[in-house]
Amino acid sequence: MPWDTNDYPSSLKNLETAVRKKAIDIANAMLDEGYGEGRAIPIAIEQAREWYENADQREIQEVRKMSDRSLKKRDDEGKEKDSRPELMDKGEHVITHEDGWAVKAEDAKQASNVFDNKEEAIDRAKEIAQNKGTQVIVHKKDGTIQKRISL
Repeated sequence: MPWDTNDYPSSLKNLETAVRKKAIDIANAMLDEGYGEGRAIPIAIEQAREWYENADQREIQEVRKMSDRSLKKRDDEGKEKDSRPELMDKGEHVITHEDGWAVKAEDAKQASNVFDNKEEAIDRAKEIAQNKGTQVIVHKKDGTIQKRISL
């Protein structure tokens, strides 16, 4: 049974309304695709936060207005509408940033984290990639790829 705004994992309770609804939406889609709850929840939270950082106000308002019914709505193939499962396949890049080193999902508009040193950024990227089942792509200061880490 899919989660909704009245019945969702406790790890989502302190999230901002739009982030929580988006996380519920993503997690439900992942469950439909066969992911276990233990893997779906952290990935959904991470992806929802990333979405929120990159979304415009109109998109955020649309998600805030989503009803429980739309969170549970399925298309003809049984998959949820309005989810973005393609984000789960994106690798995490460690790149230079004006404030140090950034962790940024492939195709994201903004970094999810910024660290003073590269090793901290790599550690965070590994954590995110592990949750998503993707890889880490570490870049040199000049932007070229230094190494790829498969997790």
